[in-house]
Amino acid sequence: MDSADTADGLLELRRRGDSDFLITIEGRVLMTSRAHSSEVGLARLGCRGLLKVSKPAVVIGGLGMGYTLRAALDCLPITATVVVAELNALVLKWCKGPLAPLTQAAVADLRVDVRIENVTDTVRGLGDRSVNAILLDLYQGPGSNRGIRDDPVYGERSLREIRRVLRPEGVLAVWTEQPSSGFQRNLTKVGFGVKRHRSGKGGLRHLIYVASLPPPAAKG
Repeated sequence: MDSADTADGLLELRRRGDSDFLITIEGRVLMTSRAHSSEVGLARLGCRGLLKVSKPAVVIGGLGMGYTLRAALDCLPITATVVVAELNALVLKWCKGPLAPLTQAAVADLRVDVRIENVTDTVRGLGDRSVNAILLDLYQGPGSNRGIRDDPVYGERSLREIRRVLRPEGVLAVWTEQPSSGFQRNLTKVGFGVKRHRSGKGGLRHLIYVASLPPPAAKG
């Protein structure tokens, strides 16, 4: 249906039949509208408990087809703000156009601010303790990366920046195809408590890391 050259190869939106959409890069399927339970699970785990928070702030890295965003919005009050960092403007165009019916036009929600930039730049520009949750739904999770200690997204330096902007009891939820012991060590090293969750039932079940910060220290 549409395509663009990127640094990672040819990015394409395809349709199979009347209602099944796929996003591919260099012929590899990144996501499909028929299988998105892990995206929904990521948002629900990352935003759990925020519905009762007065003005929660959430950052999402990666727009995709918008399923993570839709699920996050469903977990949040009308007073929430959601910043989505997406590298490719064409993906935003798709989510406003042919993919919009899949998510009830999630990108058009008044709570949403989509920025065409790297999520690490988004985080770097945020104030200290300004965010309740950060969801990373990038097509290459930490399980696919070597040299994880110095990785620009999943390495120690980036995780310390994420910790800086998260509020007490804040959550970092990360999607990945495969587990990464190095990433889990990085999370623990910078002060996160970590749990792992498998999404879906049967077949290929992706992994979601849920890393949380402790509550504020008691005074006195």
